[in-house]
Amino acid sequence: MAAIAISSRPRSWALLVGATLLLAAAFSAAQTPPASTAPTAAAGRVSPEPAPAPEAADKPASEVDVAIVLPLESAQYARAADAVRAGFLAAAEASGAKLRIRIFAHGDDGVLPAFEAASASGARIVVGPLVRDDVRTVASLSLALPLTLALNQFDDLADVPPTMYSFALGVEGDGRMIARRMRTDNAQAIAVINADTPLMKRLVGAFAAEWLQGGGAVPSVHGFVPTPTALVAIRREFVKRPPAAALLALDGAGATLAKPYLGTTRAYASGLVFERETSALMRDLDGLVIVEIPWLVTPQAPQFANLPRKEFPSVALTRLYALGLDAFRVAQALREGMPERLSFEGATGLVTLGDGRQFQREGVFAVFRAGQLAPLDGAR
Repeated sequence: MAAIAISSRPRSWALLVGATLLLAAAFSAAQTPPASTAPTAAAGRVSPEPAPAPEAADKPASEVDVAIVLPLESAQYARAADAVRAGFLAAAEASGAKLRIRIFAHGDDGVLPAFEAASASGARIVVGPLVRDDVRTVASLSLALPLTLALNQFDDLADVPPTMYSFALGVEGDGRMIARRMRTDNAQAIAVINADTPLMKRLVGAFAAEWLQGGGAVPSVHGFVPTPTALVAIRREFVKRPPAAALLALDGAGATLAKPYLGTTRAYASGLVFERETSALMRDLDGLVIVEIPWLVTPQAPQFANLPRKEFPSVALTRLYALGLDAFRVAQALREGMPERLSFEGATGLVTLGDGRQFQREGVFAVFRAGQLAPLDGAR
């Protein structure tokens, strides 16, 4: 296999950052096998049937409060959509709100008919789409939409209809948090070990922008190749020029391979390295600090006392359930009138609305100890 590319030159880092900021990845956390889309109970009247044709969806405005548009009929995204739906409806039921919620299911190419049907239903707010490509499709057509809460990120806010907001589980926030944490810890020389995937490029791009804007020195960049020879080369470089901290822009399997070669270097990663199904290997991640959602790190936190828990076969689906929980709170706030500011401690982290129309989310820092994930700083 190819040797690891190691570079500490400013030009190399600048090229990496530039390329990263230009790349957009498809929705990733939802890449799970299909599953049953059985209806889930919720507060008020819920209609989980597939979206009808627009002409069949003409309802009086009083019949629907919230319309949810999700790819429940997609083989690729059905499990992800079902987890989000379950979280949204669970939060609605726990809140006691008497909302009339209707689900508009669609397949891989059906987001526009589903949105037309949702708009025709008279809903005051539409929640969706979930998949990044679908968000791009809806945003680019300048449709006359009711208040809409997309569950993925915008590529360019300038192209988004004025009634459309976004709330997403993005890795960019993790990258920015890690950069700020390294700066707070007075790290000077730092390293980045990155996998060449669109998702990890987004993580590195957000980290790089935050780190360099804060006056950080140009890091050394190490391309990740999962071979003993390549990993030993990283180890030798770290011994020769030890960094104060390292960002592992890797998934769980990659981080498990790389972490033992870092010696005593403090290492950080996105929560995407946390995969319950690989828990037998988690001891190799001991000492690794990650950004994760509070729903997973501090499950007994007081703010979650009234929210039902549900078991899922993967951590990725659990995160999407938490996204649904918080999406209900955001949608409820939007429905009651557009707030100038919004801030709450949610299942996915600290959710805020500042400037612009993208809700920001910050998770919490956690650390692997004895193969288990534990809060790094104490519950927020």
